[in-house]
Amino acid sequence: MASVFAYAPAPESRSVVDIAPSYGLFIDGEFVEAADGKVFKTVSPSTEEVLSEIAQAGEADVDRAVQAARKAFEKWSALPGSERAKYLFRIARIIQERSRELAVLETLDNGKPIKETRDADLPLVAAHFFYYAGWADKLDHAGFGANPRPLGVAGQVIPWNFPLLMLAWKIAPALATGNTVVLKPAETTPLSALFFADICRQAGLPKGVVNILPGYGGAGAALVVHPDVNKVAFTGSTAVGKEIARTVAGTPKKVTLELGGKGANIVFDDAPLDQAVEGIVNGIFFNQGQVCCAGSRLLVQESIQDELLESLKRRLSTLRLGDPLDKNTDIGAINSEEQLTRITSLVEQGEAEGAERWSPACELPESGYWFAPTLFTNVTQAHTVARDEIFGPVLSVLTFRTPDEAVAKANNTPYGLSAGIWTEKGSRILAVANKLRAGVVWSNTFNKFDPTSPFGGYKESGFGREGGRHGLEAYLDV
Repeated sequence: MASVFAYAPAPESRSVVDIAPSYGLFIDGEFVEAADGKVFKTVSPSTEEVLSEIAQAGEADVDRAVQAARKAFEKWSALPGSERAKYLFRIARIIQERSRELAVLETLDNGKPIKETRDADLPLVAAHFFYYAGWADKLDHAGFGANPRPLGVAGQVIPWNFPLLMLAWKIAPALATGNTVVLKPAETTPLSALFFADICRQAGLPKGVVNILPGYGGAGAALVVHPDVNKVAFTGSTAVGKEIARTVAGTPKKVTLELGGKGANIVFDDAPLDQAVEGIVNGIFFNQGQVCCAGSRLLVQESIQDELLESLKRRLSTLRLGDPLDKNTDIGAINSEEQLTRITSLVEQGEAEGAERWSPACELPESGYWFAPTLFTNVTQAHTVARDEIFGPVLSVLTFRTPDEAVAKANNTPYGLSAGIWTEKGSRILAVANKLRAGVVWSNTFNKFDPTSPFGGYKESGFGREGGRHGLEAYLDV
């Protein structure tokens, strides 16, 4: 994109990661072929290059993996917490040692910029394993009663937007509490989970404690309904989350669902505008807007709308879109052709409904899946772009006059995952935050994460919490 500075390319080397031509399923400590021999290809979103061929898990493979996890559970759950902690600490340290390799791999398979995988994803992945390693021998003091017990086998299904980070959110607390795991990564981003399987072997983790099953929705569905799975953890779309809730209703399985969002970023007239603009950009254009807690609705006080939009457009004109492996890149590729089609369709619908679309001057690469940062003004609460989760680099701007109107508009959504408040008044932050129906409320910042802090939503954004002490409860019989 246009910039007053000319940036020379600064590509990260691909040579730091060695991707094999094919990968199997990781079951009982070994890489094996799928029972029916099926495979699928994983593609780099920025170039459409085939990265590797992956074994596709089916129902028989799910059964094999669950049996392996059940067999391993007896010994793993009987280990003292201090012994389980040693494995988690070891995994965390190996992740740190291999962080450059894993960051490049994640960028290749997912499409997000290398500076995001390097500076945000990988440090958080390691931090989650370090954090829950610290809890493993302190469960009696976590506030869930004396001697809380693990549940058994956890079936976990993760999305494609933060493949390795979502794996860490799921696996770290499960192992710390003495459970064993069968995890299904998204079909468009299986590689980092398979590399994590290798890390488990490198750390000497007992066979069967972690099992990785790449595959499509059918494998995830088979995992959810398997009678020997005691806990289901899912991060993904609200539609699939509802189907999972219906499936496990009436069974003794514990469930955590972290689903979609339509977060409101509220900017009051006394907010520091330059800081707010950076927070708005980070809130919606981080990971190309493919974030469940993205601040995809900007609620700006009427009196500063023109000034804020002028500053925001100026800032968007400096963003750099292109090769995700270039350390200068701000906006990477959309994860898949299917997701690009969805974003394009919803944006066109927004235009057809009368919202005013704006994007900075932007040259999109010829190959790969790309979408320019997009801003919608003249948006009402009835517009599709203000209601539906687009899951792309698209921001809808609405206005308000009073704090009560801001709260009413922010809460006027079926979702309730995140929100942001920008003001210099601490009393206003507390008053507004208390009225917002959102699981996470940031003040004068956005998209800040920490393993010690719980994360989760209300309403159609799901239930249960991941992270922090609260994240232990979902994996304990309390």
